Amino acid sequence: MTYRIRTLNAISQAGLSRLPADQFAVGPDIADPHALLLRSASLHNQPIPASVLAVARAGAGTNNIPIAEYSKRGIPVFNTPGANANAVKELVVAGIFLAARNIVDAAAFAHRLEGDHATMDKMVEAGKRNFVGFELPGRTLGVIGLGAIGVEVANVAISLGMRVLGYDPAITVEHAWSLSAQVERVTKLEQLLKRSDIITLHVPLVDGTRNLIGAPEFAAMKSSAVLINFARGPIVNEQALISALEGNELRGYVCDFPTPTLNKRPRVVTLPHLGASTREAEENCALMAADQLRDYLVNGTIRNSVNFPRAELPRAEGRQRITIANANVPNMVAQISALLGEASLNIADLLNGSRGELAYTQVDVDGPVPGALVERLRAVPGVLSARVI
Repeated sequence: MTYRIRTLNAISQAGLSRLPADQFAVGPDIADPHALLLRSASLHNQPIPASVLAVARAGAGTNNIPIAEYSKRGIPVFNTPGANANAVKELVVAGIFLAARNIVDAAAFAHRLEGDHATMDKMVEAGKRNFVGFELPGRTLGVIGLGAIGVEVANVAISLGMRVLGYDPAITVEHAWSLSAQVERVTKLEQLLKRSDIITLHVPLVDGTRNLIGAPEFAAMKSSAVLINFARGPIVNEQALISALEGNELRGYVCDFPTPTLNKRPRVVTLPHLGASTREAEENCALMAADQLRDYLVNGTIRNSVNFPRAELPRAEGRQRITIANANVPNMVAQISALLGEASLNIADLLNGSRGELAYTQVDVDGPVPGALVERLRAVPGVLSARVI
C-alpha cells in the first residue's frame, strides 16, 4: 500500500527521506491524504479530510492544531518534544545574558555613537555606567516546566554557577532522571516566584497555562527579577506585565514574541520567534515527525502523541494487526475480543492503553481479517476509528 502524506509547510529533505518513495507519496498537493505533516500552518477552521489517519507537527507546540476535533475522529496528533530542545536552550541562555548585562540597550547606545576616536572614547566611558548589569553565579534561576527544554536550561544554569529551582507538578520519570540532582524541586509556584532572580517559562500553551503569569504572580516576584518567555506569548498576561514594568515591580522581560504593545518598550527585549530557528532543529523535528508518522501508518505505533497513549507492540511475521481508537469506557476490550472470537480469529498478542478520555488498542491476529469485521468494530458504541494493517 502507498500512504499519502500532505505537507503544509516546507519540510527538511532529511525528514522526508525517512518516507521511502516506494511506500509513501509526499507533497503539498497530495489529494485524499492519509496524514498531514506540518510546522507552523494552522489547521483551525479547516475541514478534516475524511481520509486522514494522523497528524504530525515538526515542533513541540500544537496550538495550531484543533486537537479536540481530531480526537473525536480517533486521529492521533504527534509532536516532536526534545527535537528542538538544544536550539531553544541556547537562545534562553542568550536571553539570560541579554537581560543580566543589558546587552541590547548597550549595543544600541554604541551603535549611535559618532565622532573621532577621542570623542567616542569619552562617550563610552561616560555612558557605560547606564548599563551596569549583574553576574550569574550565586543568582537563582526559576524554571517553570521541566520538560525536555526546561531540563536542559536547568542543567546548563547549574554549570554557570546558578542556584536553580524547578517547578513542574507533571514532570515525567524520563525527564526527572535527566535533571541535575542540584536542581531544587519546589511544589508551589509561589515559592519559585518569591525566591528567583530570573524566571524562565517552559510550558505548552493550553487552557490551563494561558495567563499563567498574571498580576498575582508579578506581585509575588522580586522587583529586581527578570522574566524570560521563549514558550508562548499568551502564557504571560500582557497587561499585567506592562503594569508590573511601569510600577517597577519587574526589572525586565525577554521574549520571543513581539507585539505592538511590547515593541520598543523600555526594559523589554523581543526576538522574532527564533527559538527553534536553526537548521539543526528544523532537521531534527522533521526527522522525528516523519519517523512517527511512518511507524503509525505502517505499524500502528504511537509515540509522542499529545492526545493518545503510547503504544508499541512488536510485530510478528505472518500476522495481521487491527488498531482501534475509542472512548475510554468500560468493557471495550471485552467487546473487541468477542467480535474477534465470532470471526474465528485467534488473538496472538494485544496491547491496550488509555489517556484521559481516549484509549487505543493494538491486536495481532492469526489469519486474514474479514472486511465485515472491521465494519462491525467501527459500529461498536465508543469506537472512533478502526483499521487493519
